[in-house]
Parts: sequence; C-alpha cells; structure tokens
Amino acid sequence: MLVGYMRVSSDGDRQSTDLQRDALLAAGVDARHLFEDHASGAKDDRLGLAQALAFVRAGDVLVVWKLDRLGRSLSHLLAIVNALKEKHVAFRSLTEGMDTTTASGELLFHVFGALAQYERALAQERVVAGLAAARRRGRIGGRPPAITGEKLEAIIAALDGGMSKAAVCRNFGVKRTTLIETLARTGWPSPSLPPDVPT
Repeated sequence: MLVGYMRVSSDGDRQSTDLQRDALLAAGVDARHLFEDHASGAKDDRLGLAQALAFVRAGDVLVVWKLDRLGRSLSHLLAIVNALKEKHVAFRSLTEGMDTTTASGELLFHVFGALAQYERALAQERVVAGLAAARRRGRIGGRPPAITGEKLEAIIAALDGGMSKAAVCRNFGVKRTTLIETLARTGWPSPSLPPDVPT
C-alpha cells in the first residue's frame, strides 16, 4: 500500500497542499491514505506525520512529494526513514527520485546517512576547535561566572581572613555550588592558604 504525507508551512499566506496532493495521487497513492500537516517543519508535534507513521504497516511505502516535507533536518529525516525500515516500511520521495524499494534508492539513502554522520563530525570538530581557541585566549567555555567584581573580591578577602565557605554563603547570599565553581575559576585558595578554615 502507498501512504502519502504532505506538509505546508503555517507561516505567511495561506498555503495549499494541492500541488503535493496531485503529485501523490498521480504516483498511485489512494486519496484515503493521505495525511497532511499545516505546520513548520521544525515542529516536533506534527499530528499528521504521527498519524501517518502509526498507520503504515510492513510492506507499505510512505511517499512524499519532496524530502524537506518529511524531516526538519537531514538527521531527522534519516531517523524517520530508519524507523520505517525497522517496521519493514519503504520510503519514496518523488522529487528527488529516492525509493528504498530499489537498489539505487537504498544506495542513495546510505549516502545521505554518511553525509549526516560527516555533518555531525564537522559540527563536533568546530565546537572542540572553538573551545580550544577560547582557552588559548584565556576564556573558559560555559556559563559566565555568577559572582564577579567587588562582591567576588569581598568574598575572597573574607575567605583569606579565615571565614568558612558556609559562613560566606550565608553572609553573601550565594549557593555553595556557585561559590565553589567561582572559586575554581579564580584559582582560590592560594597554595599558602588552607582550602577552608572554620569560623
């Protein structure tokens, strides 16, 4: 059985699924087996897509007019098609000519999978390189420090004067975890001072 899925964005002028519907019907999809969404592709809660994925059974083929009608990204598209494969459901995109029921379509799908993996590796590489560059410039990744300026100077002075961390937290109104993280960033205590002296 051929099952069709259509989507148009809900943004801007009213859009119609007529073009997609005509293409899917011409490809042999029964009008009773069409599902549609009027929603952005970035949305996770697309009711029509959820219904289509729940409707298909082993041996069926999910058909779309174009790849970008199904997935919000390449990785999302691949996740959906892999989920279909686990149910023994094939996938066909009319515009790109992808059809996992054929050897060439299956090959194209694997190429897409390799590209998605390459894209993830590049993204991870950029993050690691960015963090390394920031460290070389003296910046540390993550959230900005919660305690800065005169307040931080007063806290360090109090600790150097013998006040315990617990007392600092009470007197300055800071959480212990926030204090510890901030002190770790500053390198306190100095080697000549004990880490904590009870008051």
